[in-house]
Amino acid sequence: MSPSTIDQIPTDAPEVEAETEEQILARARGHARRSRLRTWGLRIALIALWLGSWELTASLWIDPFFYSKPSLIWQRIVEWFTEGTQFGSIWLQIFTTVEEAVLGFAIGTVAGVVLGVLLGRSRYWAEVLAPFIKALNAVPRIVLASLFIIWFGLGLESKVATVVVLTFFAVFFNAFTGAREVDGNVINNARILGASRWQVLSQIVLPSATTWILSSLHTAFGFALIGAVVGEYAGASKGLGLLISNAQGTFDAAGIYAGMIIITVVALLAEWGIGFAEGRLLKWRPSQAQSGHGI
Repeated sequence: MSPSTIDQIPTDAPEVEAETEEQILARARGHARRSRLRTWGLRIALIALWLGSWELTASLWIDPFFYSKPSLIWQRIVEWFTEGTQFGSIWLQIFTTVEEAVLGFAIGTVAGVVLGVLLGRSRYWAEVLAPFIKALNAVPRIVLASLFIIWFGLGLESKVATVVVLTFFAVFFNAFTGAREVDGNVINNARILGASRWQVLSQIVLPSATTWILSSLHTAFGFALIGAVVGEYAGASKGLGLLISNAQGTFDAAGIYAGMIIITVVALLAEWGIGFAEGRLLKWRPSQAQSGHGI
């Protein structure tokens, strides 16, 4: 290349500026925000399409007496929250069901975690008790709900007992598996260093099984609500299960759907609360996305 050619090369080309960390983070946040908006927009569109097709179908082709329709369900929900139900305030019914579910959930969770972790670390007792646990888990829950009503009456105790049975097994098997999955080398090293059995359980086994236990709580609280509603459906003086049972007896399809929707909203709120608590308790654990940055 001759000197004259070199002189003809432009030297005033624009330089590409490197993005700062703040700009990269801002762009990432904007992308995440747009992604969430698209996701929620699609969800809302699907719900609107479903409800609109249901309303149209029930108005033109099928009998709303049997299948109801969104407008009638909304009217029943508004009626319950403004005028009350046949059995009192709708808030009383919701509080009763939630109280039964929360009490049974707490008792079943504690029992499931304790027995699951203990049996998970004791192969001998796990082998001895395995047939009994499997037999109890195989018993139909609706039968137990009927027995609990005979034993404890129509009050709170029979519903809590039903919830405990449903919740216990959902937590127990996860806690049992989590305790079994603890690295044996870590436990052996702790024993070599002089750790007692209680220290191994409380400081190694239980923290290691926390992920398994917390993941089971999402399913367990759903079972807790199911247990409360099933118990109320079998026999109760108040609660959302009673409202659904009464709606069925009076051929009120809108009332059945309204009760289902209220229970679903309660379950979603509980799911959000458990997820929030799980995120706080497992804040120490690096996520896959975070750990991938170091590769």
